[in-house]
Amino acid sequence: MGSAGHRVLVAGVGAAVLSLLRRRLPIPVLIVVCGLMSWLGGFFALQIVAGWSAGRRIVGFSRALVAFTGAYIAYAVGSVLIARAEDSRLTLMMSLVLPLVFRAMVVIPGLVSRYWSQRQTLLHALQERNAQLLWESRMVAGQARLMERQRIAQDMHDSLGHQLALIAVHTGALEVDPELTGRQREAVGVLRNASVTAMHELREVVGILRDGVEAPSAPVVDETGRAARGTAGIESLTDAARAAGNMVELRCTGEARPLAPAADHAAYRIVQEALTNAYKHAPGASIGVELRYEPDSFVVEIVSGTATVGKGEVVSGGQGLTGLRERARLVGGMVHAGVVDGGGFQVAGVLPYGTGEAAPVAAPAGDLPRQSYGSAGAYGPPAMDWSAPGRTAAMGELDASRRRSRAGGVGLGCAIAAGTLLLVVAAVVAGLFFLVDSVDEGMIDQDEYQRVKIGESEEGVRDRLPGGDTVFISGLSGKGPKEPEGSECLVLMSSEISDSFESEPVFRFCFRDGKLIEKKSYEVKR
Repeated sequence: MGSAGHRVLVAGVGAAVLSLLRRRLPIPVLIVVCGLMSWLGGFFALQIVAGWSAGRRIVGFSRALVAFTGAYIAYAVGSVLIARAEDSRLTLMMSLVLPLVFRAMVVIPGLVSRYWSQRQTLLHALQERNAQLLWESRMVAGQARLMERQRIAQDMHDSLGHQLALIAVHTGALEVDPELTGRQREAVGVLRNASVTAMHELREVVGILRDGVEAPSAPVVDETGRAARGTAGIESLTDAARAAGNMVELRCTGEARPLAPAADHAAYRIVQEALTNAYKHAPGASIGVELRYEPDSFVVEIVSGTATVGKGEVVSGGQGLTGLRERARLVGGMVHAGVVDGGGFQVAGVLPYGTGEAAPVAAPAGDLPRQSYGSAGAYGPPAMDWSAPGRTAAMGELDASRRRSRAGGVGLGCAIAAGTLLLVVAAVVAGLFFLVDSVDEGMIDQDEYQRVKIGESEEGVRDRLPGGDTVFISGLSGKGPKEPEGSECLVLMSSEISDSFESEPVFRFCFRDGKLIEKKSYEVKR
C-alpha cells in the first residue's frame, strides 16, 4: 500500500515466479522469500506457502534444519537492514518480535506440512504391507485347502473307486451267467451300466478336487454313444428307471433350444437327484418328468406319487436338494421342492438360456492352480485369484480404512490449522500489548508538558515523566533545535497527531546540574 508502481510490479511478478518454482527448488525459494519480505511486503503471505512446500519436499532432517535456519538468518538480516536504512521505529520494533513472527508464518506451516507428508507416506507403506500380508495369508490358506482337496480326492479314489470297480466286475460276470433269465440279465445290465457311469463321474469329481479345474466342456457320452449329464442324457435316465421296474413318463414341450453347458448339466442333475429321491422315498410310485422350453427359461419338473410298496431302509446324505439349489443359483436359476396335492412330491427347476457363469481361467505358469466352482457344483468357497489382479483386489479391501484414515487426517490437519491460527492470534494480541506498553513509555500529552516547570529538580521531573525506554523514540534525538551545552535531554512523543504524515510532534526536556533548564515543543521529520 502506497508503494511505487515498479515495486508493486516486482512484488507481483516475483511472487508468481517463486510460487511456480517452490516445488522444484524448495530451499532457494524459502530463503529468497524470507530475505526479500522486508523490502517487498507482498511476500508476507508467500512465506506460508514457501514454508509449507519446503517442509514437505526437503528430504532429511539436517537439510530441513539448515534450510529453515538460513531462511531465518535472511529474514533477520533483511529486517535489520531495512530498519536502519529507513530509521523506522515500527520496523525496528517488529524486528524484536521477529522470532515469534517467523515461527508462526514459516516454521509452523513447515512442521505441519512435514508431519502430514511423513504421516501419509507411513500410512501408505503400512497399507501396502497389510495388503501384501493379506495376499500372502490367502495364498497359504489356498495351499492348505488344495492339499486337503487332494487328500479327499485320494481317499475317494482309493475307497469308492475300489468298491465300484468290484461292483462292475461282479455284475459283468453275473450278466453272462447262463442260469439267469432274460429279465434278470437285463436288471444286472442296468446295475453294471450304473456302476460304470458312477466310475466315470467319480473320476471327474476326483479330477476337480485334485486339480481345481472343471472337466472339459466337450459333451461326455455314455457307453451307448448318447450324450450324458445334459438334457440329451435325461432320456437315458428315464430309460434306466423303467428298466429298474419304475413307472416313469417323460414329456417334452416347446421348441428345443440349446442351453449353456452349466445350465444343461444342472438340468441333468436335477432330474437325476429327483429320480434318486423317488426311488428311495417312494418306491413303486409313478414318476412324471416334464421338460418345458419356455420363451424366457427352461423348466424341468419331476412329480412322484405316493409309494406303492413298503419302504425299506435307505441311505441318504440329506444334502441332495441343498446341492441342487446351490447348483441352480450358480447358473442364475432356482429350484423348488415340496409336497403336492394327493401326497406326492414335486421338484421343479427354472434355468436360464444364457451362460450364467464365468468361464474358468487357466492358472498362469509357475503360479498356484486356481479353484473353479461352477457347474460341477459348489465344492468349496469362492476361488482365490493368485494373479496380480488378485493382489490388487486384496489391496482394494483396505479402501474403507484408507477413507477413514483420510477423514482422520483431514480432521487432524484442521486441528493443526486451528492451533496455528490461535497461536498467530495470540502472537498478535501479545504484540499489541507490547506496543501499547511501549507507547506509554515514550508519550505524554500537552497538559502534562505544561505542568512541568523550568527550575524543578531533575529527579522530580523524571519521576513524573515516562522513562523513554522504548524503540518508538529512537531516532528523535538530535533532530530538533540545538541542545544547551553540557545538558542531558529527554525526548518524548506527543499524544497529539500532526497535520502532516511526514512529521512527528515531540517534547524535549534538558537537564543540567540536577535541574530542568529547558523544555521545548517542536516537530521532527520522520
